[in-house]
Amino acid sequence: MAIQKQGSAEWKGSLKRGKGVVSTESGALKENPYGFNTRFEGQPGTNPEELIGAAHASCYSMALSMILGQSDLEPESIQTEAVVTLDQDDSGFYVSKVALKTVARIPGADQATFEKAANDAKEGCPISRLLSADITLDARLEG
Repeated sequence: MAIQKQGSAEWKGSLKRGKGVVSTESGALKENPYGFNTRFEGQPGTNPEELIGAAHASCYSMALSMILGQSDLEPESIQTEAVVTLDQDDSGFYVSKVALKTVARIPGADQATFEKAANDAKEGCPISRLLSADITLDARLEG
């Protein structure tokens, strides 16, 4: 089974003065603005790292719920935060790490079961696995 979902972005202008908008297929995001100032200068608005963090936190929480369900445990709540770190080296900017932090209320769960499920979710959630995914590109220049 292959499920495909789409996100899109449009950018106009130079890196520092340009502006962009980002949208999702579902309409959850519709032409939300982003730019150099929201990514590097702490101005209000979104940026790619924040969006990856939200995607990772939501994916991880769902994966943890699924894994707990395999042990007949139903979470009352799972709250997850993903802090995405953007670093720079000689070759440019890169995401160096994602720090997941989760707090869960799971009636009937013991610490060992929770820790195993939490680690399995970290390794198995699709967004965690994305970090080593095969990325393809179809690029064309319009005249």
